[in-house]
Amino acid sequence: MNLTDVKKSAKAHRSRKRVGRGMGSGKGKTCGRGHKGAKSRAGYSRKMTYEGGQMPLFRRLPKRGFSNARWAVPVTVVNVEVLNRFRKGTDVGPDELCDEGVIKGKLVRLKVLGRGELQKALTVRAHAFSASAAEKIEKAGGKAEVIDA
Repeated sequence: MNLTDVKKSAKAHRSRKRVGRGMGSGKGKTCGRGHKGAKSRAGYSRKMTYEGGQMPLFRRLPKRGFSNARWAVPVTVVNVEVLNRFRKGTDVGPDELCDEGVIKGKLVRLKVLGRGELQKALTVRAHAFSASAAEKIEKAGGKAEVIDA
C-alpha cells in the first residue's frame, strides 16, 4: 500500500453531536444523559481515581519505604570549571554566581565540586566544598572559604 492509494474517508471527521434539538433527532429531551442522578446534571465531574465504589488502586497498593524529599535541604552544585568565567582575584560567592547566571532559582546551600580545572586565583565562598574542589582552588592560588547557612 502506498500513501497515494489512501482515499479520504467519508467518516474521517465525525460531526459533533448536537443534543437537545427535538425528539426526531434521537438526542432530544434528556440529551442522552438518562433520567436524574449526578451524571445528568450540568457541572458534574467524577474524581479521576473513582472506580465505581470499588476500592481505588492507590488505596489497594501497599505504602512502603521512606522518602527524605520533604526534609532534605536542597543543595545547588557548581563545578570548579565554571569559575573560570570570573576575573583573576575576584571574590566569588552565591550572589556573584546568581548575577552571572550560573545558578538560578531559590538558593539554600551551595556546594563546589571538583570537575574540570581552575586557571585563575579566586576567593571562593560556598557552604561546602568537595576535597578535590578545595584542592584545585588552593593549587590555582586562591582560597576556599566556608560560609554558614
